[in-house]
Amino acid sequence: MSDMITADLVDLDLSADTKEAAARALAERMVAKGRVTDLDGFLADVAAREAQMPTGLDGGIGIPHCRSAHVTEPTLAFGRSAAGIDFGAPDGPADLVFLIAAPAGADDAHLTILSSLARQLMNTEFTDALRSADDAAAAAALIRGEEARKAAQAPEPQAAAEAASGAVDAAEDSAAAPVAASAGAAADTPAPAGRPFRVVAVTSCPTGIAHTYMAAESLENAGREAGVELVVETQGSAGFTRLDPAVIAAADGVIFAHDVPVRDKDRFAGKPTVDVGVKAGINRATELITEVRGKAERGEVTAGAGPATPVERAGDSTEGYGTKLRKWLMSGVSYMVPFVAAGGLLIALGFAIGGYKINKAPSVMDHFVWTQTDSWGALLFQIGVVAFGFLVPVLAGYIAYGMADRPGLVPGFVGGAIALTINAGFLGGLAAGLIAGGVVMAIQKIAIPPALRGVMPVVVIPLISSAIVGFLMFVVIGKPIAAAQKGMTDWLGGLTGTNAVLLGALLGLMMCFDLGGPVNKVAYTFATAGIAVADPSDSAMKIMAAVMAAGMVPPLAMALATTVRGRLFTRTERENGKAAWVLGLSFISEGAIPFAAADPLRVIPSAMVGGALTGALSMAFGATLRAPHGGIFVVPLIGNPFFYLIAIAAGVCVTTGLVVLLKGLRKPAPEAAAADSAAGAAGAAGERQQPVAA
Repeated sequence: MSDMITADLVDLDLSADTKEAAARALAERMVAKGRVTDLDGFLADVAAREAQMPTGLDGGIGIPHCRSAHVTEPTLAFGRSAAGIDFGAPDGPADLVFLIAAPAGADDAHLTILSSLARQLMNTEFTDALRSADDAAAAAALIRGEEARKAAQAPEPQAAAEAASGAVDAAEDSAAAPVAASAGAAADTPAPAGRPFRVVAVTSCPTGIAHTYMAAESLENAGREAGVELVVETQGSAGFTRLDPAVIAAADGVIFAHDVPVRDKDRFAGKPTVDVGVKAGINRATELITEVRGKAERGEVTAGAGPATPVERAGDSTEGYGTKLRKWLMSGVSYMVPFVAAGGLLIALGFAIGGYKINKAPSVMDHFVWTQTDSWGALLFQIGVVAFGFLVPVLAGYIAYGMADRPGLVPGFVGGAIALTINAGFLGGLAAGLIAGGVVMAIQKIAIPPALRGVMPVVVIPLISSAIVGFLMFVVIGKPIAAAQKGMTDWLGGLTGTNAVLLGALLGLMMCFDLGGPVNKVAYTFATAGIAVADPSDSAMKIMAAVMAAGMVPPLAMALATTVRGRLFTRTERENGKAAWVLGLSFISEGAIPFAAADPLRVIPSAMVGGALTGALSMAFGATLRAPHGGIFVVPLIGNPFFYLIAIAAGVCVTTGLVVLLKGLRKPAPEAAAADSAAGAAGAAGERQQPVAA
């Protein structure tokens, strides 16, 4: 492990002017050392991680990092920039850049070392020493912590004895130990009279390598400065050690600094809680401690106690309401989509097997003949109808869940079921979910006497919130929403000619804009809402057909482009193109994401043009579809299948042509062709391949 970084992996005069160039320069050193097997594949993984959240930190630090199948062993590369490089930090460019590469299957020991570096970055003495280092070997030794280990060798036995006897400070001062290791020690330490304020915290980030541990270190440092006993549970890539229940029980407050869901979150219920993103834990640790102390003094606690009630997920306080609303709605949609797929495909198969009058068949409980295809068609149809019956309640329930966690489920499901009862449909489900989540969040903000907290999650919250949501849905807003739902249905039914074609083009643009992101999901949800009934209208089925056709275009077009003009793409992209054939045929728009992430200014507009054409043609041809998913595999269930396939082919050809044209206009880069030649790519001799960059 000691050679995780060597002098060869240090560049004290990093000349890159962008974060992409910096990552490439440092990654090339990893390739030269045999630590990375595929430069472009690894950089694509780094870019994908960077897209999740900027990796710049206050204090002039950039930490691009990822777990990648192209990494052979855990590796660090360090670069020092005189001009500074923008990594998205609030305080400006970074002059210290650490590229952290972890294998996809890295074990706990590897990740412990990586996390140790992340914690050192919060030490100003460490970063100052790196800024003044005059040669690469000294910088590498400093990052490896060789001097720190020498200093720590003498007191190690004493520290171990103190840790065994329950001294928290010894565990906290060990830079290489996981943060959660101090939990047990804290649990055994008796609380003195007039004990300090106690906080437990959880940190986590999407990769679980750097931000997780940097937030932990920042919180611990801020806790020591404020005289607060603070113990952190780091939920990183290597797993996590749960805090001792006694430590949680004795805590006066809780801080969640996370960008992925906190695991076993319900352990912390009934405590004053601050819930923010992981970068807030790094940059605003002192403020978070002050905030949770203030909540405790005011008696603001999360409703519930014990393992039955999770803590409210309010999100980072810096997030705008629009961002929160999008996350809440997407939570409901993501849980609803599997019901849509299962129910829709079952209904479609029922019609395929039993004919288009199968919806008039009697219940299979009363009439089922094992040897008749009509009976099997009726069975599949009726199972699908039952699955579709869950769509609106699930949508509403999990919107409320996204807002208020598990306490929102009961009023959310109740409100969704009422929306079905009053014929408010999909719009009613959206409203019910938002109302249910808002009501639960309001109840959770009420200061509850400790004696009543035990009954809050199982009695009080479900009772009060369901009653309020039910009243509002039945008496106040139900009829207006039902009228709006009927109006939208009538409007869709009346779409003909140019209006239908324009709607198809708009939906095609949306499906190809972010390839599985929020805009794509809005278009898809709009289409599935129309067919989420036992007997959808012809217009609704046309919309569903247009949406699925447009969603198939981007991956198929990229697959075709890598086939007909392979020299315009890297070797990794050509491999991704092979997979994109299958993904596109299966209606998985995400198959084009690697291409869009690497070259968004050429790929995304091209895909949108092709998707709009396909959506418009599908509507113009009158193609219909009852199934909400399936791609090419449900073509037998499509109305006007021949023209439907023509629409898809037209969009794929247009997108392919635009991508090839735009990429062909770039200035070729000979180093890409040389890399292909070195890799043994057939026919690479004489070709000049170009890097994929916006």
